[in-house]
Amino acid sequence: MILVLFRNLTNKDKSEAVERLIKGSTPSQDFFFMIILSILTATFGLLLNSAAIIIGSMLIAPMLYPILSLSLGIIMSDSTLISRALYTTLKAFAFGIGAAFVATLLFNSQLNEVTPEILSRTQPTLPYLIVAIIAGFAGSFALVKPKLNETLPGIAISVALIPPIAVTGIGIAKLSWTVISGSFLLFLVNTTGIIFASLITFSMMNFYVKRGEAHKTAEKEDHKQEREQEKVKEKINHNK
Repeated sequence: MILVLFRNLTNKDKSEAVERLIKGSTPSQDFFFMIILSILTATFGLLLNSAAIIIGSMLIAPMLYPILSLSLGIIMSDSTLISRALYTTLKAFAFGIGAAFVATLLFNSQLNEVTPEILSRTQPTLPYLIVAIIAGFAGSFALVKPKLNETLPGIAISVALIPPIAVTGIGIAKLSWTVISGSFLLFLVNTTGIIFASLITFSMMNFYVKRGEAHKTAEKEDHKQEREQEKVKEKINHNK
């Protein structure tokens, strides 16, 4: 029964999933802009102690894609895909921390200090890891199943990658090692859980056979980004 669920896939489903993952994890300006917006939203939600705002921030965040893409690269033993996904994830993490840090410095005096919503992201426990693993299974499975794609936003909420990043930036702004270390560890726990689960899922779905296709898609997207950046530079130089 379980094997049928994972093996009952067409080549088209796999190809579309690979393309969606590669495109979603491309280190583009649009991607990082959405990360910054989601982090800023989460930061204000945390400082205001508003769960509703925090949930909203996770709905607009594309952070799940590069982490799943990292798992895909590991399964395919493709160093290019691995380094590409790592680059996107680490850069998004850095931008996120920076955005949260600046927002906290600018508005800290007008908002609450360390709120319960912030504190709840500084105490990683075993249940957090279990939730991350379950969400990792759900996210990687839903990504491949076209009829389940609409559930991805809900999965992004359940795995909660954005709030810990925002809390890390808040902790740096408040010079609180407890907040920084706890939230960073929670991010690592969530990320590890997702990677572990998606590795199993992609292995059972035999995604290795799409290695060449994934590599070509990544090269195509990277070249596309380079061309867009060159066009932007040309426009800037032309306007000078």
